[in-house]
Amino acid sequence: MSFIIDFKDKVVLITGVSSGIGMGTAKAFARAGARVAGCSRKPEDDTSITRFKQTVQEEGGQSLYVQADVTKREDLERFVEQTVHTFGQLDVVVSNAGINVFEGAENCSEKMWQYNLDLNLTSHWRLALLCKPYLEQRGEGVILLMTSNHAFSSIPGCFPYNVAKTAITGLVRSLTIEWGPVIRTVGIAPGFIDTAGNDAWFHTHPDAEAERQRTIDLHPMKRIGTTEEVGALCVFLASPSARFISGTTILMDGGRSALMQDEY
Repeated sequence: MSFIIDFKDKVVLITGVSSGIGMGTAKAFARAGARVAGCSRKPEDDTSITRFKQTVQEEGGQSLYVQADVTKREDLERFVEQTVHTFGQLDVVVSNAGINVFEGAENCSEKMWQYNLDLNLTSHWRLALLCKPYLEQRGEGVILLMTSNHAFSSIPGCFPYNVAKTAITGLVRSLTIEWGPVIRTVGIAPGFIDTAGNDAWFHTHPDAEAERQRTIDLHPMKRIGTTEEVGALCVFLASPSARFISGTTILMDGGRSALMQDEY
């Protein structure tokens, strides 16, 4: 018997769909038949948003796009309200939007500290609060919070990003304890994923390709992950097959964290 995950009667809200993991997750849910509402800071006529809509349509899903800055509560309110108004319900929330804020503990300004908290932590909590009533109406709501392998171990210079990503694991636990069993909350912690953001990080080095290969070599799987793989994990975790998974954060890093040393 084939293993099939069917979201044809479900509505999924995803933040940060203009590229990377957000785009890959939208594609995965659309492939499963979901109606997908996405947001980002990009205007609707941006080529990345056209690509988002086309991707969902090509996979057989329906899409809605709302331009929104997740650090602004009013933007999140508008996004959630338009999603429910358009589709009539809300079943799954994937709070994905975020940006690497790598400043270092000594050099980080209070302004950048606050920006990092607003974007990479507070926005997840605010979105969850706004979606809670609609998820409860469905009886089996799911919240997926995107954190990072930096929540478990990090490297020099990644402060304060790693602090916010670590805090998300606590948010996952708290929402599970306080909002279960009607709402399940699960964290997802990707490691190196092949995105424009990680590619930009490789290009901060004198030899980007050499740094990419060095990073690949540090992974027992001998590659870095894809946005489609993260999307597939999101679909599974949001499905009925994962009903007993809640309050935990899934580390998805190709075995990178299994190494005690960088020499491999």
